[in-house]
Amino acid sequence: MLLEGIFAPVTTCFYPDGRCYWRKLEANMERYSRTAMSGMVLLGSTGEAVMLSDEETREALRVARGATAPEKVLIAGVGRESVIETLRLADFAAELQYDAILVRTPHYYRRQMRNREMLTYYQAVADRSPLPVVLYSIPSCTGYDLPIEVVAELAMHPNIVGLKDSSGNVERIAELVKATLSARKRTVPVTTVFAAVTARMLAAPENQAGSTFVAAGQLVSGATAIAVPPPKPPLKTRTREVGFQVVCGSAQTLYRSLEVGATGGVLAVATFAPQAVGEIYTAWAEKDPVLATEKQQRIAQVGIEVAGRMGVPGVKYALDLNGYYGGRPRMPLLPLTGEEQRQVDELMTDIRN
Repeated sequence: MLLEGIFAPVTTCFYPDGRCYWRKLEANMERYSRTAMSGMVLLGSTGEAVMLSDEETREALRVARGATAPEKVLIAGVGRESVIETLRLADFAAELQYDAILVRTPHYYRRQMRNREMLTYYQAVADRSPLPVVLYSIPSCTGYDLPIEVVAELAMHPNIVGLKDSSGNVERIAELVKATLSARKRTVPVTTVFAAVTARMLAAPENQAGSTFVAAGQLVSGATAIAVPPPKPPLKTRTREVGFQVVCGSAQTLYRSLEVGATGGVLAVATFAPQAVGEIYTAWAEKDPVLATEKQQRIAQVGIEVAGRMGVPGVKYALDLNGYYGGRPRMPLLPLTGEEQRQVDELMTDIRN
């Protein structure tokens, strides 16, 4: 599983009364599918996962899966406090052909979450998960920072492929990269331009043996001729070796994180400004530090204020500003005040769609 580039941690859409607005989630996913992002993450902290019932969680995964283009990597947030509940959601995500699962650290009993407990939790999940596991450390929400020595040991597991670190600490990212350098290498399929190959991409009809194209002239006489596009050429793939992959969760530190070894970012700012965030990654990949620094500075305050300080309500207001559906957060979170909206308007002047 390749975790490179920019990923959007998708929000969950609600009506003003708090009911899930599935049609808007579907519309957002369809629009994200037309961007240059590598993929999308469902039901992370930006997705208000802790606000959803089990039934709503499953429906969100189902709706998003159906609306996403096959060439986008899809990662399902399935973290629960117990191993058994996490695995139930992992199995469901596998049925829907998600590409990996994101598992946040259990934290409710964090005083008892010693290294031994955390190792056991993640190893038990990875042993039985039908999908590759991405660790998720977000201390601002959980109050627990996954220890580097624990990550280093978990990186040796054959089914644990990476970590999303949302500490915002570039030095920690560098230490994580260094600590996991000895993790086993994996051979993964990629496209001819080294982009990720997803399970849904391989399952697409044009890549299946036996798929055929029926020309209008072959239809039974008297039948209505329907315009059918010619078949796409079969997907060409190659392989690539990758190690343990660390992605950052802080937009304002993206460029510096890439410089110290991160492979990409899962960034709330990318939900409402995918182009602006993607330009940082592109400039870095093209080894243009001047441009990368300029692009990073462009979104730094937005990352700090909108995604960081204001959180989900700020992200949802920014989504509405940029033509996506944001709507209201689910209570007890409240929409931004008028003054906060004005601040977001000003911060986003240069990154409006």
